[in-house]
Amino acid sequence: MPSSLKKYFLLDPTITFLNHGSFGATPKPVFNEYQRWQRELENQPVEFLGRRIAGLLAESRAVLGEYLGTHADNLVYTQNVTVSLNIVARSLKLGAGDEVLASDHEYGAMDRTWHFLAGEHGFTYVNQPVKLTSHADFVESFWQAVTPRTKVIFLSHITSPTAIIFPVEEIIRLAKAAGIITIIDGAHVPGQLPLHLDSLDADFYGGNLHKWLCAPKGAGFLYARPEMQHLLKPLVVSWGYEPEVPGPSAFVDQHEWIGTRDMAAFLSVPAAIQFQQEHAWDEVRSGCHQLACYAQDEICNLTGMSPLHSQSETWFAQLVAAPLPAKTDILALKQHLYDDYKVEVPLVSWNNHKLIRVSVQGYNSKKDIDRLLFALSALLS
Repeated sequence: MPSSLKKYFLLDPTITFLNHGSFGATPKPVFNEYQRWQRELENQPVEFLGRRIAGLLAESRAVLGEYLGTHADNLVYTQNVTVSLNIVARSLKLGAGDEVLASDHEYGAMDRTWHFLAGEHGFTYVNQPVKLTSHADFVESFWQAVTPRTKVIFLSHITSPTAIIFPVEEIIRLAKAAGIITIIDGAHVPGQLPLHLDSLDADFYGGNLHKWLCAPKGAGFLYARPEMQHLLKPLVVSWGYEPEVPGPSAFVDQHEWIGTRDMAAFLSVPAAIQFQQEHAWDEVRSGCHQLACYAQDEICNLTGMSPLHSQSETWFAQLVAAPLPAKTDILALKQHLYDDYKVEVPLVSWNNHKLIRVSVQGYNSKKDIDRLLFALSALLS
C-alpha cells in the first residue's frame, strides 16, 4: 500500500487511527474543495442557493450515479444513512400483523428506528440470528424466518458492530420473487466495495459517502428503484413537495430541498471520487484488506479465540471485528488504549460478545496494526 497516502490526510499524527469506520477521514484535496464550495456559498448566498444549487446538485448526483451504477434521478443526497432509511421506514404503510425482518447484526440507530415505528404502528420487528459458516448457510438461516406476514426485509450490506459482508444479492433475489420489499443499509459500502445499484436491484438502499469514500462529513445518499419512488414521503415537507417549476424527478424534488443548509459536502463528492481514482484505489483497498486479515489473525492468536465467521476472506474487506475474552471490561480497555497508547479503535458489546473493530484505510500501515497488537498484549495480560 502506498505509504505516501498518509500525507494527504489531516489526522493527528500522534494518534494511531484505526477507526475510519465510525466517521471517516477526508483527504486534504477533498477538504479544500469542501471549503471552496462553502466560500462560494458565502460570497453570494442568494445566487448560490436560490438560482444555482439545483443545477450544481444535479451535476454532482450525475457523477455519483455513474460511480454507483444508477441514474442520477434515482438518488437523493442526505446527511447520512440514518436519515436515508428513516425516510423509507416512515413512508411504508405497515400495521398490526405485518413483520419487518432483519438480522441480529443491525446498526443500533436503525434497530431503534424500527422499534420506535413498531411501537407507533403495531407491526413486529424481528432480529433473526444468522449462520456465518458459509453464504449458503447464511441465506438458509435468515430465510427460515420469512413468514406470510413478512412485508419488509431490512439488512445491512456490511454490518456495523461485527464488520461482516452479508450476501445480500441472494436475499434480494428471493425477496423479489416473494413480493417482499427490500431495504439495504449500505453505510460502510461506498468506497469499500464495488457497488452497482441497478444490478443489485434492492428496492431501497442507503449509503454513507463520508466514511469509506472519504467525502466530507454530512454526505450520504438514498437510492430508490424507479418503480418504488412513489411510496416515499418527504421526511421534511418543503418547497419541493409542490414545486413551482417541477424537475425531471419528483423523487428528487420532494426530498432534495428541505430548507437552508450547507450543501458543500454533497458538492464535494465528485472530488472524493476523483481522489480515489487518481490514487489507484483498487490497489489501496486490496492492501488494506491484507492488513485487515493480518489484524484479525494476530488478535485471534493473541486471545486464543476464533473469528465470528468462517475463515473465508469474503466475509470482510477493510473493516474487521475480532472477539475479546468475555471478562474484558471494554470501556476500561478502550480508555487505556487511547490514554496510554494513543490508539483510537472502537470496542463493541454485541449479543453477549466483546469485540474489537479495526478499520484499515489507505493512510494506515503495518506499523499501526503492530502498535495496536503491542497495546492489547500489554493490557489484556
